[in-house]
This record gives sequence, structure tokens and C-alpha cells, in this order.
Amino acid sequence: MSSAGEITDTLIALRGGDTDALNRLMPLVYERLRRMARARLAGQNPGASLNTTSLIHEAYLRLVDQSRAEWRDRSHFFAVAATAMRQIVVDRARRRAAEKRGGGVRQTLLEGADPGVDARIEEILAIDQALTQLGTLSGRMVKMVELRFFAGLSVEETAEVLGLDARTVNRDWRAARAVLFRALGGAAAT
Repeated sequence: MSSAGEITDTLIALRGGDTDALNRLMPLVYERLRRMARARLAGQNPGASLNTTSLIHEAYLRLVDQSRAEWRDRSHFFAVAATAMRQIVVDRARRRAAEKRGGGVRQTLLEGADPGVDARIEEILAIDQALTQLGTLSGRMVKMVELRFFAGLSVEETAEVLGLDARTVNRDWRAARAVLFRALGGAAAT
């Protein structure tokens, strides 16, 4: 496990143009990204097209492919990683929903249809829409939900990333869950 300072120093070197820093970064952040991806994909059907490894790699590629990424520190890096993972999961769900509707192709066979997958896709899209609504009230709460729900961070880790104390995170987390619960029509938003 790497130290917070080592990750921050590597991100600063990367920002400064050190091309070798990119090679040093992945081993430093991989385990944390893996925990984030595993938390995000928990409960997904086995055999789903997006697994932990592919989510990590796709998120990492998005993170390091940003031509002018200004990583302040490791907390900022992981906050952006949580947002990237959310976008990847939601984009994948949108593609699957489009395919389910036919994507312009008329389907004639129903073999292999999995209603559990369809329900999961609809759930992901509903949560994304509810988060967009929450964003009109509080961008900070959206970031907190991304960190807690999509990245699987603890209250303390979320507080560190957002620069808040744990009591504020707990209070905002309860409020965000209540708003999301209402936005999702009373569905389980916990």
C-alpha cells in the first residue's frame, strides 16, 4: 500500500510533465481503484459486460488521457475517479437500454433475455437522473453521493476528499438520501 504523499508527489510530477510518472502512478493507485470499482459493481449479475478490471482500466484511461489534468493531490484524483466510474457505468447502462429497445434493429427472438439485467439498467439510469436533480440543489451532495455510492468511500474518506468534517458528511449524506428517495419515487435509495 502506498502513502498519500507518494501518490500526491507522483501526481504533481505527472502534472509537471514527467512522462515516467504515469508508469509509477498505476501501481500506486490500482488497489484503491479496484476497491472503488468492486463497490460500484457490487450486486451486478455475474457475466455482465462490465467487470471490476474493465471498469478500473477504462476509468484509469479516462483519467490519464486528460490532456491538462491538474491533479491537486490524491484526494482530488480519487474524487475524479469516482466521477469517471459513474459516467462509465451510466454510459454502459444507456447503451444497454438502447440495445434493449432495439437500437434501430427489429428483434424477433426473446431467447437469452434477462429481466434482472434490464431492471439493473433502469435502476442505474434512474439513479443518474435523480443525481442530476440533486445537482440543482447541491453540487456538493452529488459529489458526496458519487464518492460514497459509486466509489464506496467511507464517511471519513469522503470527508477528507471534500475537505469537510465527518459530522457534515453524515448530515449531508442523510439529506441526499432523503432527496434521492423522493426523486426515485420511494424506491430503495439507501
